[in-house]
Amino acid sequence: MAATARLLSRLTLVTGGGSGIGRAVCQRLASEGASVVVADISEESANETLGSLPTDLRGQVHLAAAVDVSSKESVKKLVTSIQTHYFQPPSVCVNAAGITQDDFLLNMEEEQFDRVIQVNLKGSFLVTQAVAQALVACGAPKGSIITLGSIVGKVGNLGQVNYAASKAGVEGLTRTAAKELSRFGIRCNCVLPGFISTPMTEKVPEKVINKMMSLVPLGRIGEPAEVADVCAFLASDDSRYITGVSIEVTGGLFIG
Repeated sequence: MAATARLLSRLTLVTGGGSGIGRAVCQRLASEGASVVVADISEESANETLGSLPTDLRGQVHLAAAVDVSSKESVKKLVTSIQTHYFQPPSVCVNAAGITQDDFLLNMEEEQFDRVIQVNLKGSFLVTQAVAQALVACGAPKGSIITLGSIVGKVGNLGQVNYAASKAGVEGLTRTAAKELSRFGIRCNCVLPGFISTPMTEKVPEKVINKMMSLVPLGRIGEPAEVADVCAFLASDDSRYITGVSIEVTGGLFIG
């Protein structure tokens, strides 16, 4: 848990905040003093996360919201409602909403490909764009946008041609956004998890998990909190001179 209050009175938005890494990010940001908007396609999951957040630090007010990141209208509505509720846009945004629809290239349906790209890549674009527009419009002095990629975006993975493409895509998106938004004081970075125990990896067969563990130099599967810690660093002023980078949180998986 946090030993610091680096994010006191900072308003943060986390998409995919209802479960997995997104939920851990919400908990970590809140523990550092941030007010957290937990956004998820499932309002029920978002409310569950909301109920787990600490509110004992100065001026913390958390909020749960339903959002479909693949819909521009839904994203716009979310950002508008945040501004109505808090009278400011979020200065920290974590794009953690993501899905998988795995199948081998030879069998994959077009719908499986499209849906994963819509949520993971287009969704990250829509949320990043809406938050950046709001920050620039109100003349905010700084912002930090963090997008969850994946090590799979760098090295590929069997059965995940759509997911790997989407996660490679968000790295290109992030590097470009970093270049365009730097003059407004907005930093954009990626976090690339390796094998982390979340609802997303629960579907993976045990023999694959054992194989993966043997490939991880640190010898174990990662925890969502270990990814969230890196997101909190990138959200805070401790990373104020860092933009346009991808940080791997993989236990050494696929080094070199």
